[in-house]
Amino acid sequence: MNRELKEALKSLAGELLGYTALVVSYVLLVLHYMGNWLNLLFRQDRKTYALVALLLVVVQGLVLEKLTRALLSFGKWKRHK
Repeated sequence: MNRELKEALKSLAGELLGYTALVVSYVLLVLHYMGNWLNLLFRQDRKTYALVALLLVVVQGLVLEKLTRALLSFGKWKRHK
């Protein structure tokens, strides 16, 4: 295996680990802080629940994208120093 491929695989593994940690943390935080409210909302008004769930998914995607970009740029900056 050449050096560039090793570096790319190493970078991919780091990204996957970091992204996995962020997603798991997010899910646990949402379940902990919003789980009861979301369950109640699901039982009482499914249309509102669907809207809230969709908004949570979109916000999660945006926040995780920003965090991932920041971590990757930090990693590249650190390697080039």
